[in-house]
Amino acid sequence: MTRIGGPAAWKGSEVDYRTEMMHRFTDGEVAEIDAALKACGERDIPEITTETFPLPGMGATMLRLRDELLDGRGVVLMRGFPRERYSADEMARIYVGLGVHLGRPVAQSWFGQLLGSVIDVSDIVEKVRGYAAGGGQHFHIDTSACDIVSLMCLRRALSGGASRIVSLSALHDHMLATRPDLLEVLYRGFYNQHHEMDARHAVTPPLSAERIPVMTQTAGRLMGVLDSGNLRYAVQQGGVTLSDVEIEAYDELQRLARSEEFFLDMNFEEGDIQFLNNRNIMHARTDYEDDPEVARRRHLLRLWLRVDSWPQRPPHQVFLTDADTANWLKNRRPFMEFPSRYLAEMTALQEKRRRENTLLRPEKPSGTFVSARGWQEARDRQMAAAG
Repeated sequence: MTRIGGPAAWKGSEVDYRTEMMHRFTDGEVAEIDAALKACGERDIPEITTETFPLPGMGATMLRLRDELLDGRGVVLMRGFPRERYSADEMARIYVGLGVHLGRPVAQSWFGQLLGSVIDVSDIVEKVRGYAAGGGQHFHIDTSACDIVSLMCLRRALSGGASRIVSLSALHDHMLATRPDLLEVLYRGFYNQHHEMDARHAVTPPLSAERIPVMTQTAGRLMGVLDSGNLRYAVQQGGVTLSDVEIEAYDELQRLARSEEFFLDMNFEEGDIQFLNNRNIMHARTDYEDDPEVARRRHLLRLWLRVDSWPQRPPHQVFLTDADTANWLKNRRPFMEFPSRYLAEMTALQEKRRRENTLLRPEKPSGTFVSARGWQEARDRQMAAAG
């Protein structure tokens, strides 16, 4: 529990991402990416590599941006790519092609998808995860399985839907000065539990044997992980009960992250690509207005990237392992992630539900629990109702 400081501990009220966190594509870079796309052809996601998507000139830029993610601000927004020239599937290949020059994609759920679609389908698909529901999101880190989490904007919302990010190092240093007692709780951490279907297809036990530290330090760098869904599942499904001080510590971290002093909003333009250090940057999103037709809804693509050259997380902070994501990958179907196929499937399902009058009530899960205490209250009510 020592102060982090440095460029990683930025405050949203003090930085301008347009000058400090943005890389604008040059005409030369767009031409090089276009040539790489032609060389890549119709390859599936696992076949897109640094060899099949060559960037001989821009590759050095990607390595510089990777260094910025590790030891700089931890945030890079790439802007200015001509989205209108390319189909959604071409944009997907470009996105993966850029991503593999930073790290290797890993599976994001038991479905085995290497490229996720972040879009509200909660009125079409039952029991969706947060990225497939609408509305805002609480601050979180996307598990311990990836080092870089990334988003590409294919289609903006009608209004709202900004990416809201915050430096965990800045929150850490503030709590060290103001509430070291609660910071100590975060260093001790919380029990985690996988989502039900993720757990069925993982190789590790559903509930962590020990608490997973929210924060730890290695070689002067802060390592963070806070998958709020996993914490909630541990309470509601794993029988874990949080103490009053654990609830206070979690709530205080969220309260600080939501304060205008610390968070930073990025309003995506179509074609924007955001890369975040998934160890030091927590992310959320603001509420938004969407289109009723699924094919015209806010649609982002997501990558989870492992960077083998980065210092590894300490074993006691790893809950979702490489073995788990490798096992998930066995469920992947060829070409299943490409936007044209995904949207065609969702559109057909939406039309079927309309014909049958079975559309579901859209979900906005982030508004369900204001405090971690609500997880336990909801569990207790459910248990009482079940007798």
